[in-house]
Amino acid sequence: MPLYEYICQKCDNQFEKRVSFSEADEEQECPVCGSKHSRKKISLFASKVSGSTFTSSGTASGCGGSGGFT
Repeated sequence: MPLYEYICQKCDNQFEKRVSFSEADEEQECPVCGSKHSRKKISLFASKVSGSTFTSSGTASGCGGSGGFT
C-alpha cells in the first residue's frame, strides 16, 4: 500500500498513513486529536542537481557535452 501525507483540519497535525488507492481520497483519522476531518496533501518529489538547468524540452544543460541523458 502506498504512503500518503495528510493534514488535520482541526489541529493542523501533519501525518502519514498507508492506505489503499481506493481509500486515499477519503478523510483519515488524525492520530493526535482523533478528528476525521483531514485532507490529503500534495507531495512533491523532485531534486535539484547542482549546476543544471532544465529546458522546456525536458533535457538538462550543464551535465556534459550534449546536455541530455545517456
